[in-house]
Amino acid sequence: MSTKEVELHQVTIPIPDSVKASVTHKILHVQGPLGKTRKAFKKIPVDLQIEGKNVVLKSVGVRKRDYAIFKTAESIINTLFKGVQTGYTFKMKVVYAHFPITVKIKDGYIHVENFQGERAARTSKIFGETKVVSKGDDIIITGPVLTDVSQTAGSLQQNTKVKNKDHRVFLDGVYLFEKLDKIEK
Repeated sequence: MSTKEVELHQVTIPIPDSVKASVTHKILHVQGPLGKTRKAFKKIPVDLQIEGKNVVLKSVGVRKRDYAIFKTAESIINTLFKGVQTGYTFKMKVVYAHFPITVKIKDGYIHVENFQGERAARTSKIFGETKVVSKGDDIIITGPVLTDVSQTAGSLQQNTKVKNKDHRVFLDGVYLFEKLDKIEK
């Protein structure tokens, strides 16, 4: 009977110069020029440590599933670093055929008024430190955290979905048309 050598996966992710990172209780805190964010790795089975100017990430097992989780965690960390350095921008377009739609941003919510002639405004929450700007028929959503920016855009698009009508004919709504890996003014 031969003994098979078990090799755990490990990667060292360098922390960029303009970024500060720390780990407390399996929560990675990242701070950069565009803001700060954090990600909890409590339910993600990986070992996370800071050694000098590097984040050391280790898998907890050797199975395929453990490797997939390990690579996902590595991607999450790189996304956090990229976000606090350059940020993320999603551009959306307001589309209407008959009733002119107006978009207003108030108190952490996006209000879409006069959608298909409805009296009540459709509202979508703005997540995290995301900034939303309405310029004519364009809505520009920017922020340092990709999950907050994409959740805000997805919520807005979902809330302006046409229901109980043929969506091939009734094309009204707010649609995503461009994603950028930087904050555009």
